[in-house]
Amino acid sequence: MGTIRNLYQKYLQRKKSKDYTPFVKKSQRSFWGNVILGLFLLFMAVVFFFPVIYMISNSLKPMNEMFIFPPRILVSNPTMDNYRDFVNVLANTVVPVTRSLFNSAFVVIIGSIGHIVIASLCAYPLAKYRFPGSNFFNQLIVYSLMFNGTVTMIPNFLTIAGLGMLDTQWAIIIPGFASTLGLYLMKNFMEQIPDSLMEAAQIDGAGYVRIHFTIVMPVVKPALVTAFILVFQSFWTNTGDRFIYTEANKGFAYVVQQLASGRISGVGTSYAGISSASAVIMFAVPLIVFLIMQNNVVSTMATSGMKE
Repeated sequence: MGTIRNLYQKYLQRKKSKDYTPFVKKSQRSFWGNVILGLFLLFMAVVFFFPVIYMISNSLKPMNEMFIFPPRILVSNPTMDNYRDFVNVLANTVVPVTRSLFNSAFVVIIGSIGHIVIASLCAYPLAKYRFPGSNFFNQLIVYSLMFNGTVTMIPNFLTIAGLGMLDTQWAIIIPGFASTLGLYLMKNFMEQIPDSLMEAAQIDGAGYVRIHFTIVMPVVKPALVTAFILVFQSFWTNTGDRFIYTEANKGFAYVVQQLASGRISGVGTSYAGISSASAVIMFAVPLIVFLIMQNNVVSTMATSGMKE
């Protein structure tokens, strides 16, 4: 084990010692050219961030500002009433909100970790070994990314029904295991690992499983984190209403969807404010996860295309 750790440390030192920074030619733009480019980038940042600002502003609007026409972008008299109404309605639901949160946490944790493990185990042989049909499987993975989830909804339903997993959280988790986005991302990242590193580990007596978990997995950590963020968001926002029918088995996303649409009794005309507050809450959780792990996401993009 010590020799394998030394091999891994030497690889990291060798990777850091290499200058992967491409040759950057000195900019020929003038001062005003840089100013115009900076203003343009600032404008584009505001445009892309505008929906988030508008969503947060709406969640803080009182009822008399909610239906003003033309609508105002920024709130004049911010209030937390919408969030208080959101909490009060959740406290009066038939199924306790803690049960819905537990269902969502179970789906997100088991689904995300399971997807990462399965995708990494599949990506490793596809990236580092050549076997009959490997090119076909690689092309099949790329083609699968073009299909929307709606296309595979009926096959997924028939598969889950055949396995007897309808009306359980596994009806959401099992299809998530088979997502090819994380597999594609990790396969491309594993192709950048030098074959000499794994060959040295094999000479040292390490088996395939040991090489995968002690060498490959630490090296592709940025890709693992990026795949985790993407699949986390997918599981978190999945209502599962096509597979789960019992209220006690449904997740937090389904409850929020019902609140946002005004289908839960007792909401009344305040559903518009509750809808805005629920949208911010559903958006905040994946955002927090992304902010915590964003350094690894940047590393994934920065090191894409590197070769030995």
